[in-house]
Amino acid sequence: MPGSSPYKGPESVADLAEKLLDAVVNISTSQNVEMPGRGIPKLEAPEGSPLKEFFDDLLKEDNGAGERRLQSLGSGFVIDPSGIVITNNHVIADADKITVNFPDGTQLEAELLGTDPKTDLAVLTVKPEAPLTAVQFGDSESLRIGDWVMAIGNPFGLGGSVSVGIVSARGRNINAGPYDNFIQTDAAINRGNSGGPLFDLYGNVVGINTAIISPTGGSIGIGFSIPSKLAVNVIDQLREFGETRRGWLGIRLQAVTDDIADGLGIGKARGAVVMGIVPGGPSDNGLLKVGDVIVSFDGRDIETSRDLPRIVAETPVGKTVPVEILRKSDAADPAQPISVEVTLGRLEDGEKLMETAENSSGSSAKPLGDKDAGMASIDILGMTLSDLDGALREQFSLADDAEGVVITAVQPNSNASEKGIEAGATIREVAQEEVTSAKQVESKIAKLKEDGRKNALLLLASANGDLRFVVVPID
Repeated sequence: MPGSSPYKGPESVADLAEKLLDAVVNISTSQNVEMPGRGIPKLEAPEGSPLKEFFDDLLKEDNGAGERRLQSLGSGFVIDPSGIVITNNHVIADADKITVNFPDGTQLEAELLGTDPKTDLAVLTVKPEAPLTAVQFGDSESLRIGDWVMAIGNPFGLGGSVSVGIVSARGRNINAGPYDNFIQTDAAINRGNSGGPLFDLYGNVVGINTAIISPTGGSIGIGFSIPSKLAVNVIDQLREFGETRRGWLGIRLQAVTDDIADGLGIGKARGAVVMGIVPGGPSDNGLLKVGDVIVSFDGRDIETSRDLPRIVAETPVGKTVPVEILRKSDAADPAQPISVEVTLGRLEDGEKLMETAENSSGSSAKPLGDKDAGMASIDILGMTLSDLDGALREQFSLADDAEGVVITAVQPNSNASEKGIEAGATIREVAQEEVTSAKQVESKIAKLKEDGRKNALLLLASANGDLRFVVVPID
C-alpha cells in the first residue's frame, strides 16, 4: 500500500495473556492490631452543630485504645485446579484473614498450607465450586539473558495488569535470604506485584515476582523473581508436609578468593572452603577437614560458596551424596582431588542442634593448662603476637581449649588491619601448617618470604572459635 510503513512493532502477546489472566489472582489480607491509648481527648462538635452527626460517625470507633484493622494487597497464581494458590510469604505474613480475589469477581477465603520465610514463599488453599484455571511451572534453568518474559499481577491494586520485558540477569544476590538466586527482569514490577507469576513466552511460570529496587517506590526496570527451580522444591514440601525439609551438610563455609585459592594451591578461585564441622552433624565423621575446598556436590559444580547451601538445601534429607574436594596435604604440593560421601541430615534439626550447642558452649570445656610465655612478643605483618597463656586467655575472653598464637595488637593502617584482623584472634595455621608459638609464626613467614611468596595464608580463630582464612601480604 503506498505510503504504508514497512516496519512492524513487536509481535503481540495478547493471545498468551488471555490464556493466563484467569489463573492470576489478587491476594488481600487483614490483620487486627492493638492501638494503644494516645492520651488525646475525643473530638466533639458543639451540641446542635450541623457537623455533629458527621463527627460522631467519623470518631465512633476511634476512642484511643482498641483495635484497628490493617489491610494489604498482593498477587498470586493458581497451580492446581482444586484450589492451590502460590504467593509470597511477606504478602500474607501475620494476617488474620486471607482472601483470594479472582478475575471474575469471585472471592474465596484461603487457608494457609505452609510458609517458608527463607525463600519468601507461601502456599494457600481455597475451596472453589468448580475447577479453577491453573498454570504450570517451567524450567527457569533454561532461561537466557535477553529472553522475553511476562509479568501479571496486582500493582497498586490494579488487578490483571500485564507487563512484558526481558531477563536482565540471572543468579542475583540481593541479600534477601540465604538462598538468593534471583532472576532480574525489566518487565514492570511494582508494589502489589509481589507473589505474582513471571511467565516465559510458552505460558509457563519461570519465576515468582518478589522484590524491586526503586528509590521512588515505582518500577525503574529492576525487578527480581524467585526462579521456579528453587520454588518448586519448596512448594512441594509445603504441600506435602506443611513445612520445609531441607538437606543439611553440617559445615561452616568461607568464600574462596583469588588470594585464598593461591594460598591453598587450587589454581583458579572456585568452590567453598570448609571452615568448621558442626559437632554431631552429618559431616562429623572425619571425612571432611578444615581447609578442604568443596568443588562438586552430588555431581553439580560449586562455583562459589553461595551455591553450596542452596544446592544442599534442594537435596533430599537422608540421601548419601558424593562430595568432591580439593585437599592440600603438604605445603609444597598442590591440592589433590578427593571424593568422600556424606549422608545428609535435615537443616531444621541442625538449626536446633546448633542453637543448643551455642547455649551450652563453655559449660563442659576442659582446661588444657597454662603455657609458659617462654619469650617476648613478636611484631610481624602489622601484628603483635604472643604465646597463649592463662593471662591472655582471661584478657581476651578466650576459651579454655583455645589453641594457637594470640594476636595481642594490630597496627592501624597495616596490611593486617586492612584485612580485618583484630586483637584477641588466634593464629592456628600459617600456610596450612599448625603453629603453637609466636616463634613458629615468625619462622614460617620468613620461609615463605625466602621462597618468594608474596602473601601468607593464615587460619585465624575468633574469640568464640569461628575459623576463617585470611591472606596477608608479606612486606
